[in-house]
Amino acid sequence: MNLRQVFVSVLMFGVAGLLLFMYLQAWIEEQHTESGEKLQQQIINQDFTLPPPGMPRRAALSRSAPPGLSKHEMAALGSRNWRGKADPFGVVAASLVSQLSDQQKMSESPLSWFRGVYLPPALRPLNKTLVKGGKWKDVDSAQEKRRSFLHDFCKKYNSRKQLRTHLVHLVSRIYVEDRHKVLYCEVPKAGCSNWKRVLMVLNGLAASAHNISHDDVHYGKHLRKLDSYDLKGIYTRLNTYTKTIFVRDPMERLVSAFRDKFEHPNSYYHPVFGKAIIKKYRHNANEEALKTGSGVKFKEFIQYLLDSHRPVGMDIHWEQVSNLCYPCLINYDFIGKFETLEEDANYFLQLVGAPAELKFPKFKDRHSSDERTSAEVVRQYLKELSKEERQLTYDFYYLDYLMFNYTSPIV
Repeated sequence: MNLRQVFVSVLMFGVAGLLLFMYLQAWIEEQHTESGEKLQQQIINQDFTLPPPGMPRRAALSRSAPPGLSKHEMAALGSRNWRGKADPFGVVAASLVSQLSDQQKMSESPLSWFRGVYLPPALRPLNKTLVKGGKWKDVDSAQEKRRSFLHDFCKKYNSRKQLRTHLVHLVSRIYVEDRHKVLYCEVPKAGCSNWKRVLMVLNGLAASAHNISHDDVHYGKHLRKLDSYDLKGIYTRLNTYTKTIFVRDPMERLVSAFRDKFEHPNSYYHPVFGKAIIKKYRHNANEEALKTGSGVKFKEFIQYLLDSHRPVGMDIHWEQVSNLCYPCLINYDFIGKFETLEEDANYFLQLVGAPAELKFPKFKDRHSSDERTSAEVVRQYLKELSKEERQLTYDFYYLDYLMFNYTSPIV
């Protein structure tokens, strides 16, 4: 056998070995995926039972109604085939995590990591060792009530679709500040611009939050998001950093987004969203409106929001917080509210050991001459809607209302 034949034989043997290795690897991945999906389906079948065929919805609700919810809340829950049971999160977390080896948990391959979710086992106490002075007593008390309320809510209720959401998607809205070990989930129209300014100062990227422009905040790419790390980096930060979310009354947030994006000149929202909304929902629209997309009315915007066949997709400025930050799947350590923004934010800065001179900015990021969106402003906008539209809009955000204990509006 000459050298050429030997070389060809070795090459063919190597190719055959490589193909066999690839086949075995694919088979192992498939087995892990199938076992994970079977496990999730078992959990879903145990914890989220749908009403039997033919049973009226009201009968199903009366049979499985969890304690502590009003009839209206139960109607909203029932309309989405929800059913609460005892601690579904504990069941999911224990079952998924127990079947994963350390190597699987930390693997770089998304396929070899469980498809489901990151589920912390319990509400951990806040580390308050860095808090100075006694003026934070009332803020701390309100914070503990919010944390307990959300945690108790999430132990009882969960959505089926979230169980199949991959970890990387869950953390796609979370910003990272490594110096002070902070994770902040961005909720637009709830103080997010100033929060990103604060994160930049904490990270040493700026000396003062007041010197950072709007464009630097939103388009400068100075801050990293959690989904830019590998799975080990994500997992480690979720377990060791202080995680915070700031929310706002859903109707106020919605009206604030509409005013910002549609009542002022905007080179993105008018041509992308405005043109599509006017074309579909305005009868006899003139050529100028169809061409520019300017002048969208609030009622037209709500028609778009409630349309299951929207001409354009959703946007983070009016997406539900439950779909932005997944508060029942990521165990946030601190829950701030826009209604008490400065107090909550400055207390949080104490908790994480921020420099004493750093205070949360008070200034309005854009359109500073406009009246802030308040409950009274919201009432004026809601008058443009029919009673049915108001009810459907509330239903659209019902989960945000329930999770963060906001009072439902009079619709």
